[in-house]
Amino acid sequence: MDYQSINFKEKLSLFNEQWLPKVIAEMNDYQIKIVKIEGDFEWHDHQDTDETFIVLEGNLRIDFRDGHVTLNSGEMYVVPKGVEHKPFADGEVKMLLIEPRGVLNTGDNETDTRTATNDVWI
Repeated sequence: MDYQSINFKEKLSLFNEQWLPKVIAEMNDYQIKIVKIEGDFEWHDHQDTDETFIVLEGNLRIDFRDGHVTLNSGEMYVVPKGVEHKPFADGEVKMLLIEPRGVLNTGDNETDTRTATNDVWI
């Protein structure tokens, strides 16, 4: 067994692209992913699962059809399953995502140009 901690800063330094989550660990059927984002994303939902956003650096706004939530460094929010949402970052945000293995970043819209390939480990 290899007993090594996972360093978020080290993992985030290994890539520059945005909106393409990278898996850093799995727990049961859930994946813990890191991602860098900036700008506006697409409206989407996840019909079968909640989605957890944990901001490591920066400020994230998650828009909903009837409001929004703002997350600063060190804060998190769980978007309930089936709730349409759209992340937005005025400057670069570095964060963790926690969601079941196989969940598309664009929800049920598999043909979206921002759909990332799943199971990309770093």
